[in-house]
Amino acid sequence: MERVRFSYSRTGVGRKHYLNEQDVRVLLSRISSQVWAGLRAVHFNDRGFGCRVLGYVNGGRREIAICALPQRVSLTRFWACRSPREFGAKRGWQWPELAVRRFMLYDVFLHELGHLQLVDPKARRHRRRFASETKAQEFADCWRRKLWSSRFDHPDPIHNPPSSKELEQIEADRVLTNVARST
Repeated sequence: MERVRFSYSRTGVGRKHYLNEQDVRVLLSRISSQVWAGLRAVHFNDRGFGCRVLGYVNGGRREIAICALPQRVSLTRFWACRSPREFGAKRGWQWPELAVRRFMLYDVFLHELGHLQLVDPKARRHRRRFASETKAQEFADCWRRKLWSSRFDHPDPIHNPPSSKELEQIEADRVLTNVARST
């Protein structure tokens, strides 16, 4: 795993990196090295065009970039057919930092890692050799389910699905906010 390089760029005002090298290294240690064998570098940059791009793979399919995001963010629009509750967030509300970190690592990073997977080695076009958007998302969903199927003993809670206590707290916060708005 030492062969994977990490780089950071400064963020703009009001933006931050939700992930770091340690988060990615823990995730990579949990999956087979053959899955990420082609990964050369992970870059944490601020090229997300606001909140439109969360991550991307470079043209050579060897490096992943994870983009900085605003300090307050709702990522619900990236969930057309699924529930943000899977990551510990409430639809239409600001996402807790823990939920954003979980989403960035176990959805965005795994999705970008999915783009590095060779699906048709004999394809004449370079981009057809690797996983498309649909295949990359299927890869991310599959690995997330596999990794979250059993508890992982780690002090950082982003490496496990949200606990029932965490989900109850989100609901309680929503109720308190509604009460405060009505008064």
